[in-house]
Amino acid sequence: MAAYSLEEQEKIDGLKAWWNRFGTVLAVLLTVALFAMGGMKAWEYYQQKQAHQAADLYALLQQIQVSDDATKINDAAQLVMTGYPSSGYAPRAAFITAQADEKKGNAKRALQSLQWVVDHAKEAPLHDLARLRIAGILLDEEKYDEALRAISVPYGDSFSGLYLDRKGDILVATHKFSEARLSYQEAIGKLNKTNNYYNIVQMKLDALGEAE
Repeated sequence: MAAYSLEEQEKIDGLKAWWNRFGTVLAVLLTVALFAMGGMKAWEYYQQKQAHQAADLYALLQQIQVSDDATKINDAAQLVMTGYPSSGYAPRAAFITAQADEKKGNAKRALQSLQWVVDHAKEAPLHDLARLRIAGILLDEEKYDEALRAISVPYGDSFSGLYLDRKGDILVATHKFSEARLSYQEAIGKLNKTNNYYNIVQMKLDALGEAE
C-alpha cells in the first residue's frame, strides 16, 4: 500500500468526502446528459428519415400528377398531407391536388385542400397563395361575399397587386364598377410594369371604362 504524506492524505480525504456528498448527483447528471445527447442524435435521425420519406412520396405524387387522374392525385397527396403534415412537401401536395380538382370541377374538395394549406402551412406566402386561389374558386362559384372575405385578411406585400386585382374581379361581378376601378388602379400601382400581369390588369381597367 502506497504511503502518502500528511498533505497528500488530506487532499485524498477531501476528495473522498466531496465524492460521497456529490458523486451520486454528478453520476446521475452525466447519465442524463449522455442519454440527452443520444436522444438528440436519434431525433435528428428520425427527422432526416421523415424528410426523406416525405420527399419520396412527393416525387411519386409528381409522377402521378401527369396522369391527370384527380382521384389518384388526391390519394397520393393525402399520403403526404396526413403522414408528414409538418413537412414543406405537405402544403405543396395540397396545391397539386387542389389544382387537379379545380380542373375536374370538384370545387368542394379543392377548397378543402387549399384550406388545409391555410391551417397547416408554416410558410406565410403559401397562406397568401392559398387564400387567393380560394377566392378565385368562390368567385367562379358566384359566392361573392365569401370570396371577398377570403382575401379581406392581412397579406404579404408581394401579394398586394394580386389581391387587389382579385378584389377588383369580385367587385366587377357584383356590378360595383366604381370600387372595382379603384381596386384595379391600386393593383397596377403595386405591380411591376415589366410583369406580364401588369398588362392584364391594365386591360381589365381599360375594359371597365366608365361603366357605373
